[in-house]
Amino acid sequence: MSAVELFPGHVPPLGLGTIPHGDVALYTGLELLRRLIDGHYPAPSIGARMNFALVEAEEGRAVFHGVPSDQHLNPLGTVHGGWAATLLDSALGCAVHTTMAKGEAYTTIEFKVNLIRPITPATGLVACEGKVVSRGRTTAVSEARLTDQNGKLLAFGTETCAIFPVGNLAPR
Repeated sequence: MSAVELFPGHVPPLGLGTIPHGDVALYTGLELLRRLIDGHYPAPSIGARMNFALVEAEEGRAVFHGVPSDQHLNPLGTVHGGWAATLLDSALGCAVHTTMAKGEAYTTIEFKVNLIRPITPATGLVACEGKVVSRGRTTAVSEARLTDQNGKLLAFGTETCAIFPVGNLAPR
C-alpha cells in the first residue's frame, strides 16, 4: 500500500478502499463514519479522484473538506459542476448515513444541486456540510451547503435517500 494524499495534509493511513459490509451489522452508521474518520477503514477511492474527504460526523450531520484543482476543470477553465455535485452528494448521503441503525444501508434516490458561484483551483479549501432534514423508516431527506474558506456560498443541494437492510447491497 502506498500513501495517497486526498488533499494537502490529508493522508488516509489505510489508503483507499471501502467499509466491509459485515461491519455494517456491528456498528451504527455514525460509528462507521467516525471509525472512517479515525483511520480504522481506508478512505473511499472517490476522495482520491476528487480531492476531498469526510472530516466530521455527528448524528444527522456530516462535513467534508476538499480542494479543487486543475484536474477538475471544464473546457472554459472553471471547476466542472460535477465536482461540486459529487462533493454535495457525499455530504448529503453521509449526513443520512449518520442516522443508520446497525444493519441498515442507504442509497441516493435523487438529488438537486444549485451552483451559486464559479469554483476555480484558486478557490482553495472548501467545506461541505450536510444535514438531515427528515428521517423516516424507508427514506430520508438532507440538505447541504458548499462554502469557501470565507464562508461564501458556492453551491447548495438537497437529496432523498432510500433506507434498506444492508443485505440488499450488491455483493462485492
